[in-house]
Amino acid sequence: MFAVIKTGGKQYLVSAGDKIKVEKLDAAEGKDVVFDEVLLVAGDKTTEIGTPLVKGAKVKGKIIKQGRAKKVIIFRYKPKKRQQKKKGHRQPFSEVEITEILLSAQKSVG
Repeated sequence: MFAVIKTGGKQYLVSAGDKIKVEKLDAAEGKDVVFDEVLLVAGDKTTEIGTPLVKGAKVKGKIIKQGRAKKVIIFRYKPKKRQQKKKGHRQPFSEVEITEILLSAQKSVG
């Protein structure tokens, strides 16, 4: 069983038990989160494709940790002009463990 969810402007293919890193969510570590923007839910025999979202489908997860990614160096250089600029950036993220996929309010998939 798997689902495609949308969060932080990106899409993720998830199933129960997966750990994914998403754009930082406003919740503390150990808290539960619910992803409402579900684009696709597929089971053993059925597949629900949203237009654009699957109605009533939700993916529940738990935030494992909040962190920041490795530093990315941005370096701009213009030759023969004595012009250079160096900047660093660390993107914040939330690591989420997917606990269950719900197709509707009562029916659980996986």
